[in-house]
Amino acid sequence: MEELSGKAAFVTGASRGIGRAIALALADAGADVAVGCRRDVEDAEAVAQAIEAKGRRAMVVAADLSDAAQAAEAAERALTLGAIDILVNNAGINPSKPIDQLTAADWDETLRVNLSSVFYLTQALLPGMRARRWGRIIVLSSVAAQLGGVVGPAYAASKAGLIGLVHSYASLLAKEGITANAIAPALIETDMIKGNPAITPDRIPLGRFGRTDEVAAISVMLAQNAYVTGQTINANGGWYMS
Repeated sequence: MEELSGKAAFVTGASRGIGRAIALALADAGADVAVGCRRDVEDAEAVAQAIEAKGRRAMVVAADLSDAAQAAEAAERALTLGAIDILVNNAGINPSKPIDQLTAADWDETLRVNLSSVFYLTQALLPGMRARRWGRIIVLSSVAAQLGGVVGPAYAASKAGLIGLVHSYASLLAKEGITANAIAPALIETDMIKGNPAITPDRIPLGRFGRTDEVAAISVMLAQNAYVTGQTINANGGWYMS
């Protein structure tokens, strides 16, 4: 396992929930962290302050990553923290509507935010990783990619697309010291699962929601491990067994 001291990470969607837990866990493992957010700048600044309290460097990068130009600008701002060696693509939305009310606009927005943003940001940071021959691309997918989930078809399709994207990056970059992996959580106790009556812990064989720190621990493992690539790590309490 490789040390993360001297490495810098960019974690998107890191102002709360899973992203926040991952940002803090990477800082505990020795990495400096760029804290990505879309609108929750105040919450992101609180995360950055918590990282600095651990003795690591941090900064906030606010941008709409579903826009290619803004994603490129966000990458440039993150690079002022240092060479970004670890990219955790966590930003996403989960609009829940009955299937007969799902519109083309809903579909397009979900794919832009959940899938296209990952491509935009990864492509912007890949040249540096390839030049250094060291990089970790970590993508937050979902059990919805495997079982359809409870949010809806646009969300499931976007999360399934992320697994295909990871497979491609992992295959193409395997000989360059860069790994690419996905984490597929299910029903982690965050704000994103509130307000949807279909999301209940009895769907999970373990009988409870997952914790954000349980997902964050996987991200640290993937950042430290140079031999695991092209994998989807399922953190779902036994809902989907691969």
